[in-house]
Amino acid sequence: MSMINIVYTENTAKRGFEQRFANNGMSLFLSRDNGEINSEIQLGLPLGIIQFYFALEGPLNFHFGPQYSKQLSEGHYYFMYNPQKELDFKIKTDKGVRWVAMYTTIEELHGLFVNSGSQLPFLKGDNANMPLYDEKELSSQVKWTLESLFTANLSPQSLKIFSRGKILEVIALHFDQRNEANAACPFLRDESVRIKIKQAKQELVNRMTAPPSIAQLALEVGISEYKLKSGFKEMYGNTVGGYLLNYKMNSAKTILDQGRKQVSEVAYELGYGSVSHFISAFKKKYGITPKKYAQQL
Repeated sequence: MSMINIVYTENTAKRGFEQRFANNGMSLFLSRDNGEINSEIQLGLPLGIIQFYFALEGPLNFHFGPQYSKQLSEGHYYFMYNPQKELDFKIKTDKGVRWVAMYTTIEELHGLFVNSGSQLPFLKGDNANMPLYDEKELSSQVKWTLESLFTANLSPQSLKIFSRGKILEVIALHFDQRNEANAACPFLRDESVRIKIKQAKQELVNRMTAPPSIAQLALEVGISEYKLKSGFKEMYGNTVGGYLLNYKMNSAKTILDQGRKQVSEVAYELGYGSVSHFISAFKKKYGITPKKYAQQL
């Protein structure tokens, strides 16, 4: 079965997703930096396709028809498999939502495990013909793996190889349940702590030009520094400082893509007191200076 049978269409003028690759029985889609508009994507999938949907930042709203819809909350993912019928549904997202979708054929997935002498439970006996819809919380390992899809700075061909490897890594982590009970940060079982960490993340974004210290941020949202640092890394796959740097660098690329501002203007807009510090951070992140990046557009 070829992955090119998966149909992705969007009802917005600006495309909110990219297809990273589709070959060898696997396919990968991920959201673009599309923070200004809401998105509605229509999907058509042949039967027997293994599907993964990951809500990294913000929720995904699935609409399976006029009578049924379901929301995938931030920090969770769906594992879906229906061997009985083709699927047609919509995914709706608000602006700024980040997500990843992965697909593989049942034949490809079976081939990954058959040589190991094991068989996946849902492929055994009568289970192989039964639909499966499962929602799980993202582990820190899976978050780190998925975040790297957005930050890898590689040539187009190397990026495809890298991305296929990440799909295999996520599949391995999903089906390895040995450490699942110990994977999540214990603080995040408390919904009030999760809410405060989300507030902390939003404060970082809102005040990125003059961000508060970790101690100040923890005090403002009302949790300890240790809970903030541990919970933040668990929820967002990065340290507080690392997340802020990535956000600034992604914002820098977005501004440069518009082609209306000089490098010095971008640096000061993002809160850098020195243009050279901004250039150094950008080059370390993307392997190219912001000026050369802008010239390539």
